[in-house]
Amino acid sequence: MFSKILIANRGEIAIRVIRSCRALGIRSVAVVSAADRHALHARLADEAYEIGAAPPRESYLNIARLITAAQATGAEAVHPGYGFLSENADFAEACAAAGLVFIGPPVEAIRLMGNKAEAKRRMREAGVPCIPGYDGTDQSDATLIREAEKIGLPLMIKAAAGGGGRGMRRINDFAELPAALASARSEAQSAFGSAELILEYALTAPRHVEVQVFADTQGNVIHLGERDCSIQRRHQKVIEEAPSPAVTPELRVRMGEAAVRAARAIGYVGAGTIEFLLAEGDFVFMEMNTRLQVEHPVTELITGLDLVDLQLRVAAGEPLPLSQADVRLDGHAIEARLYAENPDAGFLPQTGTLLRWQAPAGVRVDAGVDTGTEITSHYDPLLAKVIAHGATRDAARQKLIAALRETAALGVATNKAFLVGCLEHPEFFAGRATTDFIAAHFTPQAEADPRSELLAAAALILAQRSAARLPQPELAFWRSSGTAEMHFTLGIGNRAVSLRLTLAPPLPAGAREQYSPLPQAGEGQGVRAQRFEIEANGITNQVEFLSCDSNTCRIAFAGLIHEVRHAFDPEGRLHLEVDGAQAVVSDLTMQPAQAREATAGSGRLTPPMNGRIVAVLAAAGAQVKRGQGLIVLESMKMEHTLAAPCDGVLAELTCAVGEQVAPGKLLGTVIPAKASPVIPAKAGIHEPPETPGSPLSRG
Repeated sequence: MFSKILIANRGEIAIRVIRSCRALGIRSVAVVSAADRHALHARLADEAYEIGAAPPRESYLNIARLITAAQATGAEAVHPGYGFLSENADFAEACAAAGLVFIGPPVEAIRLMGNKAEAKRRMREAGVPCIPGYDGTDQSDATLIREAEKIGLPLMIKAAAGGGGRGMRRINDFAELPAALASARSEAQSAFGSAELILEYALTAPRHVEVQVFADTQGNVIHLGERDCSIQRRHQKVIEEAPSPAVTPELRVRMGEAAVRAARAIGYVGAGTIEFLLAEGDFVFMEMNTRLQVEHPVTELITGLDLVDLQLRVAAGEPLPLSQADVRLDGHAIEARLYAENPDAGFLPQTGTLLRWQAPAGVRVDAGVDTGTEITSHYDPLLAKVIAHGATRDAARQKLIAALRETAALGVATNKAFLVGCLEHPEFFAGRATTDFIAAHFTPQAEADPRSELLAAAALILAQRSAARLPQPELAFWRSSGTAEMHFTLGIGNRAVSLRLTLAPPLPAGAREQYSPLPQAGEGQGVRAQRFEIEANGITNQVEFLSCDSNTCRIAFAGLIHEVRHAFDPEGRLHLEVDGAQAVVSDLTMQPAQAREATAGSGRLTPPMNGRIVAVLAAAGAQVKRGQGLIVLESMKMEHTLAAPCDGVLAELTCAVGEQVAPGKLLGTVIPAKASPVIPAKAGIHEPPETPGSPLSRG
């Protein structure tokens, strides 16, 4: 066995490999870019080696620097994780040339399966069923159009040399074909350095089911069951489960045998995944991933195996410690990928600082972040994978829903509420989700009015913060004439909301139970329960402030107790989560009206990440509708569309195609057709926000 390995990756997969290394007594070397000097994987590894600047091409994709790091630290082997260079044959070859063991398959297998056309040809020879299509070497438009007509509609165009949705087009009308071929070929060349395309018949609403295979250097090949990865956005997986609810024991045997034949046909060694599409009770080969998969934890939980441990043993020349007959599937496991992204904006990745991270208990969490982690545009926005295991599928589902709700991730927008919605959807509950699940059942939501309990929580936390600066915080709501009011103007999204907060008189004796079934609020928490009246948008509600610390508050609103997670960022903005609903609140009370409008919905178009402008979809002076795409930004080989934040006129454009832009740069401005009125704040006590102080407490 190796004594030291280098992990040529970052984030949660690097930490995952570190864990297995530690269990085997192997020292681990983390590599870090300049942006990751303080990252969690760098702190957990036995050693860390800086390999370059933040952009991946200067660090995690730089083969020469990775080889130098391995040699300088005395590593004997390299684990590539997934993503980056994990399926790069040149990297595997460079490792071998440097005398390093590449913890993965042979170079020939990587090259063979890295080309979809060659992979399909080899699979057909091995007797593995494939999707009908064309994967020939003649790439002329005339031939592709002729073959497309033979295949029929709907049709899928794919880049032969890559995946992840790049170079992929779905065609429902042959009139679209010439333009789609040209754009797919151009994108494939840009992303993968190869313009080669394949054509496939597009199955209608199939399931994406993959089989985990493992092979050693002694010729033993087994499979570890299947995973269902049908819930996807942008052709990337979001929720995965094992086993698949659509696979019968008989079908599992047939798929497993086909996967083993596929691995044997290419002389495979190590962990790999054969991906199939399942429709009408049968399956066809799609592609092979020659690496460990992101979703491998669900297989680990139902088999009881450590797949990274097996990778290390096989790479060291050991035989597989089990045969096919030894593989047992126990219960059900479901994984949800928690991303820093906005589902209502086309799953646009989000950047920022994670102000608070709290992992749930009772489930497996593979995370690469902690409080204070900077989420940058350079890397994948995956924060963590939350994985639940249960005796039944529904037990695992319920456990995962509860775990996601318990997860706290403040500072960046996440897809947490979206994940919970998927898991609670009747189609998922029934086990019927297919690859069109998100398109069929998820509709991006327009920005809604802030929830009343969220407004109440924001006002109470800001009032507490203001009162803490006073010499006698307990007198914040008192004047010589009696109780006083606090007035706030809060910026939430594109809205400015004015509200009034007033200390309410105590409830009559014995009336507490009529208001809400609360115990004596605040006991043992250093805060006396306070009742307030809050008025917003002409509606008055009562709210009770039960307890509060620097991370969590508890309020009673409309008879229900709500836990409020909160954090302030360095700019003084309040990040809140109430019952899964997240918001970023700016206190605009002391700002002039013009500044308030600029902060809350001015129509400014700014990029959320570093990237390159690849298209401008409207001209200055054009009338635009809310949600209309205006500017297309490319970052990390993905395109993101910046949409109009409101109906109005695109008053100016300050960017051009090909320009490199950074977060915060003004790209354009939309003047709202009818600006939302901002209710002027009344005169009242208000202190500008600063470091949170002691809890609000009155005598």
